[in-house]
Amino acid sequence: MGMKRRSYKKELGCIACKELGEVGAGKPGWVVDNPNLLSAIDNHSILLANRSTILLLSWSSDSSQSPIRIRPDLSPIESEFISAVEWLVFDEIRVIVAGTSSGYLLIYSLRAELIHRQMIYPGRVLKLRVRGTKKDLIQDNSSSSEEFCLIMPGVIARFDGSVVQNMLQKWFEEAHAQLWNQKQKGQDSEDFDNSQQKLPYQLWNIGKYGTCADAAITGIMPPPLMEQQSSQRYYCAVAVGDDAVISAYRLSEDKGRSLVGAILSKVVPATFSTIASFSKLIWRSEHTSPVKSPKKLEQKPQPFARASPLTCIKDHPRKGEKLTLSPSGTLAAITDSLGRILLLDTQALVVVRLWKVYFFKTFGPKSVTFPPPKNLQIKKALYSLNIKFSILQGYRDASCLFMEMLVNKDLASSSSTCYESMKSDYCLCLAIHAPRKGIIEIWQMRTGPRLRTISCAKGSKMLQPSYRFGASMSSPYVPLEVFLLNGDSGQISVLNRTLDS
Repeated sequence: MGMKRRSYKKELGCIACKELGEVGAGKPGWVVDNPNLLSAIDNHSILLANRSTILLLSWSSDSSQSPIRIRPDLSPIESEFISAVEWLVFDEIRVIVAGTSSGYLLIYSLRAELIHRQMIYPGRVLKLRVRGTKKDLIQDNSSSSEEFCLIMPGVIARFDGSVVQNMLQKWFEEAHAQLWNQKQKGQDSEDFDNSQQKLPYQLWNIGKYGTCADAAITGIMPPPLMEQQSSQRYYCAVAVGDDAVISAYRLSEDKGRSLVGAILSKVVPATFSTIASFSKLIWRSEHTSPVKSPKKLEQKPQPFARASPLTCIKDHPRKGEKLTLSPSGTLAAITDSLGRILLLDTQALVVVRLWKVYFFKTFGPKSVTFPPPKNLQIKKALYSLNIKFSILQGYRDASCLFMEMLVNKDLASSSSTCYESMKSDYCLCLAIHAPRKGIIEIWQMRTGPRLRTISCAKGSKMLQPSYRFGASMSSPYVPLEVFLLNGDSGQISVLNRTLDS
């Protein structure tokens, strides 16, 4: 009698339907091979989007909801397209957020109603990030942070979570009231557009070391030395890109500049205004029409707040590609263009761990793994001796997500008891999906061993729900989980979080 094969994944449901053809389904590997396909997951729901359409699908067995399509009003003149999607989840509110290639922020309800539309900065939105820490009842508000960020090439915009939540609550209350009045009067329901209201946000330029491919605000940091203590907050931002693999910045809420900058901001506009007035006197045309057609007001982006560079790591031709933050923001996993993964301590700004490509040679029943020789002559000598080496496909095109695993085996096995696992029962791990190997590796943080290797089908993609706003320490702890989407079958599964399962 053979041993029962262990399954490290739990199947949740399937999203296969004919509507998937609208976002490119039907070809093997369509989920990972299409660079224009975007995805975001939440409990029992997933968003899939191409350049013009967002598709909302559910896999819950008790849900009979049909797929919902959202087609934003995009500018054909600018060839605008959807470039990022994400969920925003509050206590009782779930909305869909999209960013466009022209720098617009779009927020939709689950019924495809446009809630908010706002121009942030002219540029492509690369990623939408939601981050925060659970609030304690005795915790000072100055030490907690809940935020929603838009990442663009060399630019990062930050919205305070409470501001977005207040706007959404007001919209849903007004929409419910108007819908009730229309039902009383027998009128047809309409969309309640809230796009005229502008949400306040902070904007920083983080392109000193070149445009970034990805970035994130990691948390609140102390003010710089020799600077007066104030009520202003300072944030730490980490960016990855082509010119600098890793760069870090101190972001200030204060838009204040240096003394020279303050003088120039006063002198230069006054000088320019004087020159412009003088030139109008000289070059004034006699054929100007008495009636001027009104000019269309152009939306100007708000000025940048102060961003001070902290450090930079350049390693040409290596390029930073993707960045993943731990829940507390103290660790960041960074993938680069040469198949290496770096684990960065975001507080000390030091790389504390490294994963890279290794060679291996089999000697009988045993195999030896070691880094590839850097010297070309050594490589030629080994091959001349007919010593052939196989190359592990490594971590090229890899993706990383942090997750939490239950390390206390006594708690994991006592499922019959009413004990509720706490945060201290879990350990932080990093799930690395190496598509060229066809596996997912789970490593214990920071310097722990590899706990598990899970095989996954080709064309699969790891996903993770975004942070839920308003979560408190008193609520039951929900560990960080990693979901897996098999694009070829449409199957959704979750990685088991117990080591003995």
